[in-house]
Amino acid sequence: MRHEPTIADERGEYGLVITCEHGGNRIPEPYQAYFHGYQALLDSHRGFDPGALVMAKALAKAFSAPLVTASVSRLLVDLNRSPGHPNLHFISIQNAPTQVREQIVRHYYQPYRTQVDSLIRQSLVEHSQVIHLSSHSFTPELDGKLRNADIGLLYDPGRAGEAAFCECWKTSLKAYAPELQVRRNYPYAGKADGQTRWFRQQLTADAYLGIELEINQKHLLAPSQHWSELRRKIVISLQQTLARYFAHPGVIQ
Repeated sequence: MRHEPTIADERGEYGLVITCEHGGNRIPEPYQAYFHGYQALLDSHRGFDPGALVMAKALAKAFSAPLVTASVSRLLVDLNRSPGHPNLHFISIQNAPTQVREQIVRHYYQPYRTQVDSLIRQSLVEHSQVIHLSSHSFTPELDGKLRNADIGLLYDPGRAGEAAFCECWKTSLKAYAPELQVRRNYPYAGKADGQTRWFRQQLTADAYLGIELEINQKHLLAPSQHWSELRRKIVISLQQTLARYFAHPGVIQ
């Protein structure tokens, strides 16, 4: 299934950029000694976002959208954190020599963020607005508490366009997949530290919409057909959302 990457509205066309910051749990060879004995942690939700990369690729393919992904573990360096954030690195890397951290940032963090920045700014040269969709997943249970959602849509509630877009997407998902529990700004706050927040500080609200898609990892444990069908529903609901949102920009449908 393929869809046109842009839909025209009276102001021009929008661009769509897909990213996945936590797509894998790879530790490059020079840093493997820092993670000796931590394989179970690397394989857990703390090491990466299972399913997020597959979802990101499905979205990019369906909408012919540019895609930026990473396979290094977030424990090595979290590409969705700002420089100086206390969780930018796992404790073993925090305790490593300064030059090791600088090398990791130079080789993995900066190139990723620069590539995303370049694509978003190039999209704004070609279109009046860019939608940045970041693909993530979340563990079904954290600290003994079950997460009560199948899908989370994260955004900054202070940005009317993002709020309207996510409300529209939630409505589309409810209509097309009523069995799914969809919540906004859950299980995390969309305006918390992250790559979308950084772009909001650089770009105006009418130019940039930053949305984080969060999928409950319990769906990956179901039969493969279920996971495939969920991805299809998300793609179709996003297609419907784009059409409805840009028919009435900034208005909650």
